[in-house]
Amino acid sequence: MSIQKILKILTDSGIEPNEANVEVKMLLEHFANYGAKDIIMGNKLTAEKLEIVKEKAELRARTRQPIQHIIGFADFMGEKFIVNPSVLIPRDETEILVRKAVEIINKNNFKMALDVGTGSGCIACMVAKHTDCQIIGLDVSTDALNTALDNASRLNLFNKAIFRKSDVFSNVKPAESFDIIISNPPYIPAGTKVQKEVEFDPKTALFTKDDDGLEFYEKITEGAPSILNKGGYLLFELGIGQSEAVKEIMKDFTDIEIIKDLAGIDRVIAGRL
Repeated sequence: MSIQKILKILTDSGIEPNEANVEVKMLLEHFANYGAKDIIMGNKLTAEKLEIVKEKAELRARTRQPIQHIIGFADFMGEKFIVNPSVLIPRDETEILVRKAVEIINKNNFKMALDVGTGSGCIACMVAKHTDCQIIGLDVSTDALNTALDNASRLNLFNKAIFRKSDVFSNVKPAESFDIIISNPPYIPAGTKVQKEVEFDPKTALFTKDDDGLEFYEKITEGAPSILNKGGYLLFELGIGQSEAVKEIMKDFTDIEIIKDLAGIDRVIAGRL
């Protein structure tokens, strides 16, 4: 068995060659502690370690289970986050949301933030790490909250990133108010066909009950003014083709800004109360 044969296991299953290359590197680093430095130095892998990596590649090819679930971690903004089937795997697009939130928080010296639908806690943790803000992450899933807490603990964000069970704003306390609300909500319309790997993400983090994927944009935007401080901001990650509809939902907010991703797709919307 060789690394090239392990790569072929993935490409033969339909995984794109570039993606397969990245995934084999991830498997080698995680299960064999073998990286680019070892390749440069000509270090050899033992047959035992190659066999473990081969088994994981076969699992990936057979089930199309995301590589992050097989490894147990996902890379996000330079940190490794624990992931599992109870949370959405952090994606590159969400970094745009976090970077915009950090920019707004630091520019305005904000001190209190809210992350609605926190999942793995990646948004809350990175906001806490890169600002002086305290942030509360809300989620309806107990398992997701446990994962978020584990991630915050690994990053030593005690008392900066706090997590609480809540269905949207149901468990926000009467005296609480926030300078900024951030959310990557479920935005895939009910019944939409998704690729096999995405099916491993929790359905509640992906799908809405309506036909246009706007359910949570409407709920969060409707409730936000009652807990946002004057001049506070609301930020969302957007699904493809949803920017104009969400902009209309946020019509009571000013200074609306829409940020595109690297593919030129409207990906984040920000507005000020």
